Parts: sequence; C-alpha cells; structure tokens
Amino acid sequence: MEKINDRVQAVQDKLEELGFANRVVVLPDSARTAQEAAEAIGCEVAQIAKSIIFRMKQSEKPLLVVASGTNRINEKRIGQEIGEKLGKADAGFVREHTGFVIGGIPPIGHKEPIVTLIDEDLLPYAEIWAAAGHPHAVFPLTPQELIGMTSGRVMPVV
Repeated sequence: MEKINDRVQAVQDKLEELGFANRVVVLPDSARTAQEAAEAIGCEVAQIAKSIIFRMKQSEKPLLVVASGTNRINEKRIGQEIGEKLGKADAGFVREHTGFVIGGIPPIGHKEPIVTLIDEDLLPYAEIWAAAGHPHAVFPLTPQELIGMTSGRVMPVV
C-alpha cells in the first residue's frame, strides 16, 4: 500500500486490529463519488459501499449509513426506523466525529463509536468496495465482513 496519509494508515491498522486481511488500495484517480470509485476500480457502481454520516437531530450524535453506490438514502424511513429525525451533517461535524473528510469516510476506524446501518442491497455481491480514509483510498471486502467489522444493522435504506 502506497502511503497517502496517516488516516489511510489508520484504516489499514484498524482492519488488522479487527483481524481482517483486507488491504487498502490507493487509486491513481479520485474515488470521492461512487461513480468515480467504480470507474477507478472497474466494478459496478452498486458494489461501492458509500459511507454517509447523518446528524441525529435530537441526540446530536452521528449515524453512519453504508449504502450501495446506486441507492439514494431515504432519511425519513431511517429516521422512523431508529426513532429519531435525521439531518445533514456538515464537513465539520463529520470530521469532528469520524476524524475523516467527506469523500473518504471508511466504515471503520472512527474517532468514536458510531451507530451503523448497512444497506441490504449490498448483500448479494461477492465483493464490495469501501472508502479507506482518503478520496484516493479504498479496500475490498464482502458484505459479511462489513457487518462483522461494523456490528452494523442490515436494513433497507431506500
């Protein structure tokens, strides 16, 4: 793995700490969006596990939704499911709670524990790809590994 920065290394270290053999891959082009990531990797956009942070309005805590790259997250549905309205999380809120910048948020390795929901539409794929702490860094994993790494709850998010 070519080292981009300490945040990417932190993701690789977290994978190893959790007992996973997944390796971070540094891409020559940006993978800031699901479309860019899929093009750089050579996979379907639906195989990109995009990590979106929301601000839960009552508790002011973050919520991580890991969704298939083709899906638009239904905030109202998720809010009803978790019993709290969701709001947009600005760049400062995201960095404060995760330690990462938007466009490179991984599903693991955050500054604090974050409640995580996983899009059920990721489950049919043998391999998916998640951000690894930087817009040029990703790592391959299976949906089951994602569930294991995050202790995330699988549900429909669209």
